[in-house]
Amino acid sequence: MSRPAVRSLPPWLAHAFRAQRGPVPWSAVVRGALAAGPLLVTGMLAGLTAEGVLAAIGAMLAGINDRPGSRRASVDRLGTPALAGALGLLAGTYGGQHLSAVPLTLALTVLGLLAGSISAVGPVASAAGTQLLVTAAVGAGTPAGPPAWQGALAFLAGALWLLLLRLALPTPGSLAGDFRFDGERQAVADVYDAVAALLDGAGTDTAPARRAALTAALDHAQDALAGPRLRRHATSAAERRLHAQYRAALPLAEAATALAWAGDPLSARASAGPRRLAAAARDNTAAGPLPAPTRAAPALRALDDALLRAAEAFDRVSSTRSARHLTLGRRGGARDALRAMVGTAGREYGLRVALCFGAGAGIAQALHHTGWYGSHPHWYWLPLTAVFLVKPDLGPLVSRVLCRAAGTVLGALVFAGLAALLPNPAGLIVLVTVCGALLPVSTRHFAALTAVVTVLVLALIMVGGEPQACLGRIAETMVACALVLIVGHLPMPGRHGAGVRARLAAAVSAAHAYLAHVLAETGDHTERWALRREAYRALAEARTAIAVSAAELPTLARHTQGTDQVAAVLERLVDTTTACAVHLDDTGRLTPRHTGQLQSALRELEAGGRNWTGLGTAA
Repeated sequence: MSRPAVRSLPPWLAHAFRAQRGPVPWSAVVRGALAAGPLLVTGMLAGLTAEGVLAAIGAMLAGINDRPGSRRASVDRLGTPALAGALGLLAGTYGGQHLSAVPLTLALTVLGLLAGSISAVGPVASAAGTQLLVTAAVGAGTPAGPPAWQGALAFLAGALWLLLLRLALPTPGSLAGDFRFDGERQAVADVYDAVAALLDGAGTDTAPARRAALTAALDHAQDALAGPRLRRHATSAAERRLHAQYRAALPLAEAATALAWAGDPLSARASAGPRRLAAAARDNTAAGPLPAPTRAAPALRALDDALLRAAEAFDRVSSTRSARHLTLGRRGGARDALRAMVGTAGREYGLRVALCFGAGAGIAQALHHTGWYGSHPHWYWLPLTAVFLVKPDLGPLVSRVLCRAAGTVLGALVFAGLAALLPNPAGLIVLVTVCGALLPVSTRHFAALTAVVTVLVLALIMVGGEPQACLGRIAETMVACALVLIVGHLPMPGRHGAGVRARLAAAVSAAHAYLAHVLAETGDHTERWALRREAYRALAEARTAIAVSAAELPTLARHTQGTDQVAAVLERLVDTTTACAVHLDDTGRLTPRHTGQLQSALRELEAGGRNWTGLGTAA
C-alpha cells in the first residue's frame, strides 16, 4: 500500500501498515542461522530431540531480543529474559504435571499479574516478563515433555548459545579497532552525526525532528555503554576512550540544542566539526584538524569550546588514565522499579495481562480436553498468543491483533505448503535454520515477525514428532485475538490512560529537576548533563506512549486526547532550559526572551496538567 493511501486511513488501521526501515543487520542474520537450526541438529544427534526443540525455542526468543547495540548491553538484553524464560518453563512444567485445570489456571493468572507488573519497569523487564509467561505456557501445555529441570536447562542453553555468538563474533566494519566495542563505537559516532544534523536543521522546520533524533542517538549510546560490568572502572584504553568521547558529546548536544532553539540558520561550517568527530569515532582514529571557530553568540561559543574539548578527548584519552569511570545508567534502583510495578501503569497492565493469560489458559484447556480440533498433546498456543497480543510495546491494540492474525494465517499456510514438499526431518531443519536467519529482519513489522515465528514453531513441533497443526494454530490465534480485544476494552480500576499519565508525570518531574538545577547555577556540569539526559529521555518515552495511545480505536484514544499538546509544551520547556543553561554559562544572566519563554511554558504546562492527575501539582 502506498504512503498516501496509508495516510488517508484512520490511525488505528494505518499503524498496521507501518514498518521500520534500515539496512539489513547481516551480523544478526548470521547469528540467527547459527542458532536454532544447529541446536536442533545437535539435540537430535544426541538422542535428545525434545531438549533440542526447547534449546531452539530458547535461541528463537533470544533472537527476537537480539537488537543493535553493544556486546555488554546484550548481556542484559538477552540474558535477563533468558533466565526469566527458564524459570517460567520450570514453573509451568511442574504446574502442568501436578495441578488440575482450575488450580493451574489460577496459578497462571497470578503469574500473569506479576509478569505484567514487572513489565512496567522498562524494556528489559518487559521482555523478561513476556518470556516468563510464554515459557510457562509452553511448560504447562506440554505435559509429555522432558523433566522440568532438564527442559529449563535446555532452553537456557539455547538462549546462552545465541548470547555467546553475540559476544564472540565480530560485526561488519568492526576491525577498525578492538572489535569488542564495535557497537559502542557506532553508537557514539551516531551521536556526533545527530549533532551535525541538528546544526544543519537549525532555523528550519526539520529542527524538532532532528532534536528528537539526537535524543534517540544519545539514549542508544547511553544504553550501549552502560551494560553490566564486573568492575566499576573502564579497564582498557579503548573503553576509556569511548567513555570520554561520549561525555564530550554531551556539551556539544547541549550547544546544538540551544542553537536550534534560537531559530537562526547556521553555516555549513558549524556541522563540519561534529561530522569529522563522527568519522573519527567510527574509524577509531584521531579527530584531526577541525574548522576555525565562530564565536558570534553564546551558543556558538559553547559549541566551539565543546568541539575543542571533544578533540582533546579523541586525541589524548587513549594514552591517559582519564575517564576511568562514568555514570551512564539511568537514575533509580530497586525502589523505583518497585514503585513502577505497584504504580497505576503497573497495576493496570498487570491486571490486563493476568486476565488475558489466565482466561487464555482456561479456554485452551477446555478446548483441549473437549478435542474441538482433534487430538493434540499440547494447548499452549492460545495463552502464548495472548501474551504477545497484550503487549503495548508492539503497538496499538487493534494493530497488534490485525498483524498477529494476518501473520499467523500467512505463516501457517506457507508452512502447510512447505511441509507437504520438504522431507522430514532434514527439510524441516533447513526451514528452522532459514527462519532463524530471517528473525532479525522480521522484527521490523509485527506481522512479518509473527509469520516467521509461526513457521519456525510449526517446524519444531513436527520435528518433535507431533502432527501438523496449522488449522488448529489459526483457530486458536483467532480466539486469542478476540479475547485480547475484549479484555483490552474492559474498564479497569482508576482512570483510563494510566500508562500515558505515568510517563507524562515522570517527564514533568524530570523536566522540573533539570530546570531547578540550571537556575540554581551550581556549576556542576556533570550533574546538569545527567539531569538533561533524564529529562529528554523521559520526554521521549512519554511521546512514544502518547503516539501508541493515539493510534488506538477512538473508544480508547479519547482518554488521552490533549496529552500530545502537554508533551509539546514540556518539550519547549526542556529546550528553553537547555538554552538558558548555555546562556548562563557564557553571560551569567538570562535575557528577557529566555525568561519569557520559561514563564510561558510553565503557565501552559500548569494549565494543561490540571486535566491530568499528578501533572498539575508537579508543574
